[in-house]
Amino acid sequence: MWTKQSRGRMAQIAKKTRRYPSDLTNEEWEQFAPLRPKPGRRSRPREVDFREVINAAVRYLGRSGCGWRMLPIHFGPWQTVYGWFRELARRFLFQTVHDVALMLDRERAGREASPSAAVIDSQSVKAAQAGTRGYDAGKKIVGRKRHIAVDTGGQLLMVNLTPADISDSAGAQAILDGIRQRWPWVKHLFADGAYDRLKLMDKAAYLDFVVEIIRRSDDQKGFEVLPRRWVVERTFGWMTRWRRLVRDYEQRIDISHAMILVAMGADLIRRNAHP
Repeated sequence: MWTKQSRGRMAQIAKKTRRYPSDLTNEEWEQFAPLRPKPGRRSRPREVDFREVINAAVRYLGRSGCGWRMLPIHFGPWQTVYGWFRELARRFLFQTVHDVALMLDRERAGREASPSAAVIDSQSVKAAQAGTRGYDAGKKIVGRKRHIAVDTGGQLLMVNLTPADISDSAGAQAILDGIRQRWPWVKHLFADGAYDRLKLMDKAAYLDFVVEIIRRSDDQKGFEVLPRRWVVERTFGWMTRWRRLVRDYEQRIDISHAMILVAMGADLIRRNAHP
């Protein structure tokens, strides 16, 4: 729930934006601008306002949940915005922006830039337009499954998208590979009972991870906050504040992956620019 203090802070930030509350403020643009791709020496000058592309693709579309063809015309032709979005996703710009903002956020909080522990979990979402999708019998959802790993503060470290019929333990195996490559200092993983599977545990041991299974009590009734497990549920809540992520509206899985990084990276940049 939004507190009176947080609502006042968001109102102050909104005053600094150009038109919409989702627009980049000058402080946020100062963090984003150094990471944008530079034009080639022999290429012609860019005719598009790069900041407007980010405002449209990174903020407005993700936060409002509208379609590409529904973008306000002052952002420029939607085909141009979508083309740049695809190009920036192909260059891993959104991944880079997110990871840099994550390390800055951790350092601002007095922590090491690279985490040493992570929490893994998954979320099944409907994906009517997905090229490949599956049926999650447990959640009774036809769509995709988001396998994620977060640090102990709930900030996203890795995401792996699969059809919804892929089990949690199978989807987490790609998460382990990604964490070992991108966040080599992570040693300890927290997970629920769905990840207590032989293949996953063998792979975790091979990659030098310690997996701690947090189980619910047998006599537990109703909801109860479990140690280390609640932070990943909060992360899923942060995602669904971005209406584009309430469902998976993307046909291509790489675009869906980029949308998640856009949302989580934008939240981190706003936290760093307006602490």
